Amino acid sequence: MKQFIQDLAEKNHYQATHLLQILRAIQSRYYYVPEDAIEQLAGLLQIPRTQIISVVEFYSFFHLTPRGQYELLISDSITDHMLGKIDLTGYLAKQLNVAVGAVRDDGLVSLDNTSCTGMCDQGPAGLINGYPLTLLDRTRIDLITELINQQKPLAEWPVELFHVDDNIYKPDLLLQQQIDDGSALRTAFKRGMQETLAEIDKSGLRGRGGAGYNTAWKWHLCYEGPEEDAFCEVATHNQQQRYVVCNADEGEPGTFKDRVLLNSYAHQVFEGMTLCAAIIGAQQGFLYLRGEYLHLYDKLQSVLDQRRQAGLLGNNILNEGLNFDIEICLGAGAYICGEESALIESLEGKMGIPRNRPPYPVTQGYLGKPTVVNNVETFMAAASIAVNGGGWFAGVGTEKSKGTKILSICGDCARPGIYEYPFGTSIQSVLNDCGASDVLGIQIGGPSGTFISNQEFDRKLAFEDLATGGSFIVFNNSRNILDIVNNFTHFFAHESCGFCTPCRVGTALLKKQLDKIIEGYGSAGDVVALEELCQLIKKHSHCGLGQTAANPVLTTLERYPELYQSKLKKISYEPGFDLDGALETARRMANRNDAGAHLTQVEEES
Repeated sequence: MKQFIQDLAEKNHYQATHLLQILRAIQSRYYYVPEDAIEQLAGLLQIPRTQIISVVEFYSFFHLTPRGQYELLISDSITDHMLGKIDLTGYLAKQLNVAVGAVRDDGLVSLDNTSCTGMCDQGPAGLINGYPLTLLDRTRIDLITELINQQKPLAEWPVELFHVDDNIYKPDLLLQQQIDDGSALRTAFKRGMQETLAEIDKSGLRGRGGAGYNTAWKWHLCYEGPEEDAFCEVATHNQQQRYVVCNADEGEPGTFKDRVLLNSYAHQVFEGMTLCAAIIGAQQGFLYLRGEYLHLYDKLQSVLDQRRQAGLLGNNILNEGLNFDIEICLGAGAYICGEESALIESLEGKMGIPRNRPPYPVTQGYLGKPTVVNNVETFMAAASIAVNGGGWFAGVGTEKSKGTKILSICGDCARPGIYEYPFGTSIQSVLNDCGASDVLGIQIGGPSGTFISNQEFDRKLAFEDLATGGSFIVFNNSRNILDIVNNFTHFFAHESCGFCTPCRVGTALLKKQLDKIIEGYGSAGDVVALEELCQLIKKHSHCGLGQTAANPVLTTLERYPELYQSKLKKISYEPGFDLDGALETARRMANRNDAGAHLTQVEEES
């Protein structure tokens, strides 16, 4: 072990910023992170052993106790539940003779759940030693069981078990017009970097990760700082170190578009990153790849090698004096790392805990230096805009939402997959295209987004109406809304980073309160208390996870209050007691300091 750890540290230049990559290699070899490895790493990287242990405990793909030589993780996303995940997991556990959450006695196999694998269009899905297993059914489970018991190396397993489809059903502006490799850079150098940034500004491109911040302005701020007003020339002369980071950590259940873009449009994504580097004067870029997308790692490394050989990465790109390269960093199973400052912390080899803001990454990001963080779709769009011009992109969409949006559509529809629409498209049009009928409602933007009912399908896909990072989960009338909310609420409680009390404690309490109501043990004041708890978490949490964790409850409680009330215990009231009036008074007082006392009074009177 000592020589292996020594070689790992040397390969990673003894840099603590590479801690996640080192731990991934150790986990893969020994099926956990041994204490001896931690002690040795602490000395080699010159960091406290407690820091290494905290990182191991933070990420769900690392373990301090042994897992099986074959580690099976089954997706616990709502879409997998809709496809029979619970029964299949039970069958798998029986066939393998191992309990969920345990390691088999012989140490050969372990079985557990994971939040989401990013395979929502081809579930039920899982991971084995980090690699995807799609379209699971009993026949495939029987084959998997046989291969494990025979101790067959994964390299000898049938390739169809690991097959992942793109499922692109409706391309539009971006997906149907791929650019030639290098064309965005050549056009930008010819046009001028200041003028190219102006074209991106003219296009109206906003971040496609969900927040919708103006892309050109973010790039400008990274170079000039917030006090400057004018766009800048390429920063070849400026010595301030800057970084470009592509956020490919799409952990939102129901979202898988970035997986498809990296599989089929990786050249264009990397070109967008290089374009950004040329504009802001960065020499180093990072693709932070979601840990569940390990299967893309080698392919993406090959694309980077091709670009280096073609003069599109490395030193003196296209003989224009630009020096820039990209490193791929794999995550390790933490939804919170989709938040840009948590992602930067993870890139630095730390726990993915969101930073206090300000300062923002554009002024103080990776290693304290100005950093642009955009998601996969944003960089891809920027490259196309550099080639085709800002007017080409701004010519579609709405006044406040320019261009198109790529959606990951899954759930109760005939054709789950990837769809691209101009902003301003109605939700009903989307449903017609994906073959959804008898629809109860849709979760827009994943669990952190908004649930809309079947009375709202005339609403529009746009920042000014329904904004989304791309997740679009369809539910038909056979589904139970409270089951959906319960799944999402448990997801947030599991994925909370634990940094702040409102989120750490609040999501756990929210889960328990919702469980109490759904199981039929709630009383008159419990729904009001549930809403009060939601508002507390939403208003006082440190980052976006906590601030949106209550959305599944709030958006469905607003639309279907009767479903929550129907779960309450049947209680006899004193003659003349106005329960509805008392509950309404409690709602109005929910944000006041005496709300708790008032709720207690309501419950006592009832």
